[in-house]
Amino acid sequence: MFVTWKKQRKIIFSFDGKKQEVFRDPEFQSADLLSRADLPKGVASLVLNGAEAAVGNYSCEVLELSREGETRIELRNHSVVSCGEENTPTSKEICGSWFLLMERAIIIALLFLVITLCVAQSSVIVLKYETVSQKKTGIIVAVIIFIVAAVVGTVLFVQDGYTAQNQAGLGLIVVPAVILVPLQYVMFGIVFDNLPQATFALIGLHILGYVIAVVGFALCVSACPPLHGSVVIAGLAIMAIANLLSLAYVFIMGSRMKDHPRPGKAVEEPLNDLQSNVICETYTVVDTPWP
Repeated sequence: MFVTWKKQRKIIFSFDGKKQEVFRDPEFQSADLLSRADLPKGVASLVLNGAEAAVGNYSCEVLELSREGETRIELRNHSVVSCGEENTPTSKEICGSWFLLMERAIIIALLFLVITLCVAQSSVIVLKYETVSQKKTGIIVAVIIFIVAAVVGTVLFVQDGYTAQNQAGLGLIVVPAVILVPLQYVMFGIVFDNLPQATFALIGLHILGYVIAVVGFALCVSACPPLHGSVVIAGLAIMAIANLLSLAYVFIMGSRMKDHPRPGKAVEEPLNDLQSNVICETYTVVDTPWP
């Protein structure tokens, strides 16, 4: 038997059954028959490395004594529904979506919920409370960095496939969220001179959510499909709850502080009142001679 495989009429592989000789095109060094033992049974399938299996039309010609036949095959690329491999001779194996559509939607929704709550809290503090311009600038820069990383990460993460881009996208969604921990501490420091215990509890909740999200990212990045996508979702959900509680706490306590000034201002305000009550009088002294 004599087998010839062609791509667009160019011979890429041939096998001479009589001489047991094989020819391979330099661009298809991995080409080989699926099984030489099954060749007399009519199995002349070709095996190619995925990197060499270019998309296009392939043809197989088989010559046996006075009989000959030809089969044409079109090789296509297409994604599958999950990360499982599709074992078909006419399809190039490609990993489909890394996360399910619902999981991706929840992760992105939680991310932008965290961003929205963080921006709302920082806006309230910057506009409502007096602080030095350096702190205001630092808060604005930190929020912008977090937003940019989230947007870039989302663009990379939503793409189909299980690639380095998807992994980097999820990393940009989760890892830069560490900015929220020191940012929350700074914002509480602007509102309160002495941080109440409740603020430390809220910061601790931020840290807990971040640690869970990072652990989930580490567990998911090496598996397709991800086995612990719910851990990432849980971490982001905790961070969203922490941001919501922080916003509510700052808003409520800030409203109360309108009637009850901060302890740090207790000394300044009496001094201001004392200065406002001082009456400056001018006396004219007339020297009168003694009688």
